[in-house]
Amino acid sequence: MTASETSDYRLSRAFAARFVGTYLVLLAVIVFAATAVVAATGFVTPDALVVLLVVGLVGLVVLGSWLRSVPVVRFDASGYTVRMIRGAGVKQATWKEVEDAGTASPSGVPCAVIRLRDGRSTTIPVPALETDREQFVRDLAGYLNRGQGLRPL
Repeated sequence: MTASETSDYRLSRAFAARFVGTYLVLLAVIVFAATAVVAATGFVTPDALVVLLVVGLVGLVVLGSWLRSVPVVRFDASGYTVRMIRGAGVKQATWKEVEDAGTASPSGVPCAVIRLRDGRSTTIPVPALETDREQFVRDLAGYLNRGQGLRPL
């Protein structure tokens, strides 16, 4: 592995669907409210509703493609970065700051836990990622070992 290589983990399809579903509900509420305003006041033409709907659908396509392309967890030679995971704890650290890594299952959800030397930690729920749990943990352990200067025998 060279210093420029990275491992990117993207959001799982199930979690991306939650974001898209929330967007669709919000879009439906906005279109409903706009329809009520057009019907009640007649101030805006009904063509504005079509424009609003088209803009909303374009936003849906953009959101969906962005969610599938943005890395949620990134490992590189210097450390790790976590994005879009609420309650993850520390979002970014170097491998030298890491004391150890392990697994846990808070509330029955399998997670990778990275504990830092200063007592803080990062918790990554593995089902939120589009990857195999065992592969993710092996990759994390490999980066951690290389980042701390350990070499396999």
